[in-house]
Amino acid sequence: MNTTFENDKDNLRYAEYVLGLLDADARAAVAAEVAAQPEAGAAVARWQAWLAPLAVEVPAVEPPAHAWPAIQQRLGLAGAARPRLWDSLALWRWIGVGASAVAACLVVLTATRPGAPPAPAPAAQAPAVVMVSTLAGDNGQAAWTATMDVQRAELTLVPATPQPLAAGRDTELWLIPQGGAPVAVGVFPSADGKRFSLPRALVDRLGPTAVLAVSVEPAGGSPTGQPTGPVVAKGSIRAA
Repeated sequence: MNTTFENDKDNLRYAEYVLGLLDADARAAVAAEVAAQPEAGAAVARWQAWLAPLAVEVPAVEPPAHAWPAIQQRLGLAGAARPRLWDSLALWRWIGVGASAVAACLVVLTATRPGAPPAPAPAAQAPAVVMVSTLAGDNGQAAWTATMDVQRAELTLVPATPQPLAAGRDTELWLIPQGGAPVAVGVFPSADGKRFSLPRALVDRLGPTAVLAVSVEPAGGSPTGQPTGPVVAKGSIRAA
């Protein structure tokens, strides 16, 4: 049986996995756990539900060329004869990574601290219903993870191991109800996360009898409304 300390360490690893703070070996180890252990997949999905929407909503911004020289000048670092410790861009990146890891650790320890009373839910608000799915390839390796907020009718898809695509091809997400034809959810960039707004008719078909799948399609998605390219990943849906 895992101790509370071990559970905290696992939670921190899963948070760091979602935040992209793990090295290649540690990330591969967590991806293997997600593919093999439903508990690990659910834990990663919970972190993605909390953190991934923030990353999806914030666009990448390239800082202007004058930003770093201006910072150096304000800190009195401009015109130094030789590089100093605080001039190191790598140092500042590691400080940022460390701050993110500490923040994630504090979240985990606060959430799992014994005796901490749970935050009361608003009386008028219905409890959130969250479903998760780990979409894996034929080799069993997790390729994407999906979290579905039934109340908000939203699906957030996050890559676990980004899939390279040939030029002029897109990945498309499908919901396959039991005994029914695939229903298109939407096209997405294979290496980036995306949040989909789901029509109510599609939300009503989510559940353990349905499957999510990803196929490779022509640019812009399937021209027929059904998968035309190879299915590269699929996974069942379960409650988180």
